[in-house]
Amino acid sequence: MSSDTKKRKPKVIRSEEGKRSRHEEQQEGRYYSEESEVDLRDPQKDYELYKETCEDLQRLMAEIQDLKSKGSRDVSAEIEERRIQSCVHFMTLKKLNRLAHIRLKKARDQTHEAKQKVDAYHLQLQNLLYEVMHLQKEITKCLEFKSKHEEIDLVSVEEFYREAPPEISKQETTSSDPHQQTLACLDWELEQRKRLAEKYKESLASKEKILKEIECKKEHLTSLQPQLQNIMQASLPVQEYLSMPFDCMHKQYETARHLPAPLYVLFVQASAYSQACDKKLAVSIEGSVEEAKALYKPPDDSQDDESDSDAEEEQTTKRRRPTLGVQLDDKRKEMLKKHPLCVSLIVKCKDNSSLNLTFYFLMNLNILTVKAKVIPSSELASSISAGELLNPDTVLSCLYPGDDGKRTPNPANQFQFDKVGILDLSDHISELGHPYLWVQTMGGLHFPTDQPQPSVIADNTLSANHMEKTIKLLRSRLISRLSLHKQFASLEHGIIPVSGECQNLFPAKVVSRLTRWSMIPYEDYAMLPYTKEVVESGLAEETHLYYSLMIERGTAKLHGVVVLNPGYCLIPPLFSLCLNWKGERSSRNDQNIRVMESEINVYYKELTGPSPGLQLLTNQLQRLCMLLDVYLETECHDNSVEGPHEFPPEKICLRLVRGPSRMKPFKYNHPQGFFSHR
Repeated sequence: MSSDTKKRKPKVIRSEEGKRSRHEEQQEGRYYSEESEVDLRDPQKDYELYKETCEDLQRLMAEIQDLKSKGSRDVSAEIEERRIQSCVHFMTLKKLNRLAHIRLKKARDQTHEAKQKVDAYHLQLQNLLYEVMHLQKEITKCLEFKSKHEEIDLVSVEEFYREAPPEISKQETTSSDPHQQTLACLDWELEQRKRLAEKYKESLASKEKILKEIECKKEHLTSLQPQLQNIMQASLPVQEYLSMPFDCMHKQYETARHLPAPLYVLFVQASAYSQACDKKLAVSIEGSVEEAKALYKPPDDSQDDESDSDAEEEQTTKRRRPTLGVQLDDKRKEMLKKHPLCVSLIVKCKDNSSLNLTFYFLMNLNILTVKAKVIPSSELASSISAGELLNPDTVLSCLYPGDDGKRTPNPANQFQFDKVGILDLSDHISELGHPYLWVQTMGGLHFPTDQPQPSVIADNTLSANHMEKTIKLLRSRLISRLSLHKQFASLEHGIIPVSGECQNLFPAKVVSRLTRWSMIPYEDYAMLPYTKEVVESGLAEETHLYYSLMIERGTAKLHGVVVLNPGYCLIPPLFSLCLNWKGERSSRNDQNIRVMESEINVYYKELTGPSPGLQLLTNQLQRLCMLLDVYLETECHDNSVEGPHEFPPEKICLRLVRGPSRMKPFKYNHPQGFFSHR
């Protein structure tokens, strides 16, 4: 058996080598026969055959191993038989391996062919897309092409056919051809422009002729000037008799020529507004005209005089040298120097009370300032709490929201202050006046907020746009302050003045009475515990006025503080309340106190009264007395205490309380005369 196996092994090798050395035709025939066989065989069955062959090989190898391990001589024939079977299985595996490689090659070839087709299609697609993109670009160029005739505003087609002559319009051919129609319109445009050019030449000739006539008339009017002056001089008695001071106005206008630009704009616009809209506004110019003229005069001294003055200065400097502090004081005075001329405005009211305003121009700071003075029509009653109402330093504060007039509106001034050691302009306001923003606007000045502006130009338009509104605000401020002054004089004596027009807002009998009204500083207001929310919300500022009040009825005392905005009565007062009765009650621990505050602060429009609402504050105080009556009369009485009620119910209420929070009926219904809930 061993000799047979040795003979068969080279045969297998020879057969394999023979495959390689056979004729090419036989090789090709065999190759293609196996390739055709691949198409006929099922890969799944070949895979199952492969698995079975591998299992048989494993089994045969295991049997050969077992036989060899026995070491018997009789098993050699069995081993040889199993070895032959194994070789057959190896041949099967080789066959399957070749088939697998052929299948793989075919799959790769098919994949490569499909990939080549896809690449060819993709290349064709890219070529088509490129052609489409190129065509789109060409179309876009054609659509975006602009001819010069498109910049010309041609007449409409209807107007063209109506006005153009037939030799230009050619309606038979151009109506159907847009291109020819456009060319015809351009020809008609050229013809019209030629005609307009001829008219322009004729107009220039007539203009020159008219200018010559104007020059002749100017010479004639110039010759009339001396005669007119003589006539004006002779008519002075007539002007005084008829109260038509033309000569005074002429002198004012002559003086106005020496005003700086902002004051000149203010004077012109205020005079124009006074003549056109407000006869009670008086405008005048005050100050020294000679000093104003001297500011713009060039030095006329000769060189000899200069040399003499230099010698004198040298002598004086030798005698006395100014210290650094004196030099800084001189620089500060020069920095804060005012123009010699100023503009005065007198805003009068119907009751002959007036607000006198004097406007100054700080030449080196390029800003306007104003000083105010209130002149009542009659002597006002003395009132301690009304002391700040007509104070010249605060009467115009916050005429516009946030404009307190304590800071310079020109950003460039801060750099000038640093050079001369001025910390803040507010230290010099009493001497110079307040530089309110609305004052700059009336003078036509506008300052940027982000960077300094060295040169300031006065704008007439800016002044004219704000003149009317500012004059109305000034007059309303004067009227409201005078009205508050009269009201405060009564409030200090415990009397709440209620006008006849507002009597229907309250019941006939109000028992609670005002016992105290006084002014308090902002610091005391901010320290009160029941004003904390108002201060934190930003409704109380240092520019506002603050007052304290007390309303009493029996053992109950209602304390309150009022924030009075400078813009009263356009901006209503703000009340904060605290009731001392059986403990301290405020909006923090008593919901009804909070409702009382809302009745005063939120529903204030019910209390404004006749326009412009000058009685708002006194009406709010009277309603507060009424609310305290309702609060006390609707409280539950302790039946364990004998005797009459401290606060007998005198008001008619539909319901004493409502809801879980036990809200009281604070709304007064007129003319029925009962109280209800909102």
